[in-house]
Amino acid sequence: MAVKKKNLMKAKEIQELIDYISNSGLAEVKIKTDEFELSIKKYAESSAVRMVEAAPTPAPSPAPAGEAAPAPKSAAPVEAPAPSSSNLVEIKSPMIGTFYLTANPDADPFVNIGDTIKAGQTVCIIEAMKLFNEIESEISGKIVKVLVSNATPVEYDQPLFLVDPAG
Repeated sequence: MAVKKKNLMKAKEIQELIDYISNSGLAEVKIKTDEFELSIKKYAESSAVRMVEAAPTPAPSPAPAGEAAPAPKSAAPVEAPAPSSSNLVEIKSPMIGTFYLTANPDADPFVNIGDTIKAGQTVCIIEAMKLFNEIESEISGKIVKVLVSNATPVEYDQPLFLVDPAG
């Protein structure tokens, strides 16, 4: 009896495809086979990946060793005395990934409670698929609250910071 070998993409092949797309002018790629569906969209200089398998398969192989993620610091979300919350603006996560307040374990945080920030200023990093994406503020103001602990997973559109635009 012949065994049919499924032609599934490996983690390394997916990463190479993401790298290729991020260096090309393409904004979106969709690949669909009998075994899986792969959709890659480029958002603000980063790539988001969603893979849906159509047939049950064995557990995926672990991702190849590459860049190591920054070592987590044990920093809990902190807050300053907050002004009226009705005028506060949220800085939200543009992607799914791991939230980091610092560029590396020995670096100072990008922002602290009470810091005044400007639009376009980097406020954190979100790691997704071994890619480290600097997240920039779209508003100017004063950081009132950090809503996420360092080195924790975040979801798309999850609030990360509260900013007082009057500050």
